[in-house]
Amino acid sequence: MKRARILRLLPPLAVGAGIAAWLIAGSEPPERVTREVRSVTARTQIVAPRQIRPVARGFGTVRPARSWEAVAEVAGAVTYRHPDLETGKLVSEGTRVLEIDPTRYRIALRQTQADLAALRAEKSQIEMEAENTRRILEIERERRALAESDLDRVRALAARGAVPQSRLDDQERATLQLRRGVQELENTLSLIPVQRARLDAQVARAEAGLSRARRDLEKTRIETPFDLRVGQVHVERHQFVPAGAPLVSGDGIDRAEVTAHVPFEAFPRLIGAAAHGSELEAGELNQVLGRIEAELRLVPGNGQSWKGRVIRVENALDPQARSVPVVVAVEAPYGDANPPLRLPLVPNMYVEVTLTGPPGPPQIAVPAGAVHEGDTVYLRDGDGLLALRQITLGWRQGGMAVIEAGLDEGDEVVLDDIVPAIPGLRVIAAENGS
Repeated sequence: MKRARILRLLPPLAVGAGIAAWLIAGSEPPERVTREVRSVTARTQIVAPRQIRPVARGFGTVRPARSWEAVAEVAGAVTYRHPDLETGKLVSEGTRVLEIDPTRYRIALRQTQADLAALRAEKSQIEMEAENTRRILEIERERRALAESDLDRVRALAARGAVPQSRLDDQERATLQLRRGVQELENTLSLIPVQRARLDAQVARAEAGLSRARRDLEKTRIETPFDLRVGQVHVERHQFVPAGAPLVSGDGIDRAEVTAHVPFEAFPRLIGAAAHGSELEAGELNQVLGRIEAELRLVPGNGQSWKGRVIRVENALDPQARSVPVVVAVEAPYGDANPPLRLPLVPNMYVEVTLTGPPGPPQIAVPAGAVHEGDTVYLRDGDGLLALRQITLGWRQGGMAVIEAGLDEGDEVVLDDIVPAIPGLRVIAAENGS
């Protein structure tokens, strides 16, 4: 039964096999398809060494290079206040802005001058008395010499009995009186230097008092030491001010300064370029800093800028921000001011400082976007195919990446990102379409 069923299936299978063999024999063989290389279009750049000026940026707040705060050094009532002594106004150098009542100080000055004149007169008197005493002393010495000669003669006569003893006693008494007179005059002269020294000390003390009185009188007049913009005014006219009280403050307008905090890793490149790659010696830093250009821009910006110059680097770094405090000076910050079109550079403005060093030796640089994963660039080789190359990145600046090693002059770098970046992929340069 089962065998009969199998025999009935054989004819259809044979017919199907014959039809399949007929179809295969009569059909054409499959065509061979040649696989083409996949291509992409991308922007490329032929690299070449060029000089690069290192640039570093930092931010800081404007402050005046010089500030002035007047403090009363003498006490008294304010008798004069300048009409322009108001906050924000500009005052030129040497302007008398305040005056304290000078009456008591003028009186003190006259008294000191009178005391000094009296001491000088006394000193002159002592000199005249000394001269007179010297002349009298010369006369008394001559009288003493005559008396001593007479005494010698009387003694000789008394020894021979030619004169009485009383005559000898009278002569000796007269001679002793003359000796005493000479000694007193010599003592008087010996005291003259002491008296002179005492008077010299008193004169010096009076002269010091005179200087102090003159200084106190001068301090009643408050004048501006330089061109400034008035800050705070603490006194009014007719107000009594004690010594040590604040009077007025102001900021100099001849120069402004900004301490810009420059990234630590960028600052050595500026110094290296300014020093032309040589080692700095002691005392050369100021000269090197002078080769760095500085430009200030207001934040938020309105297109206004100021030229500055680097004058120093502060002695302490900022360990948290890893920045170098560079002090930039701007001369005449109020020059060319024309508000509101052009503002003056006033204190507390927040600015961006751009420092630019001189150009260094030629280096290879590519757009920063052409560096992938920090150390890889895409190249278009001589056959127009994609190649990957490892590079050593130096530093980044202004959208450019400076390459220390891995690229040679003439290499064609792919600027666009290619996904997936498969070596051997054909790259069509977008610039020429080839």
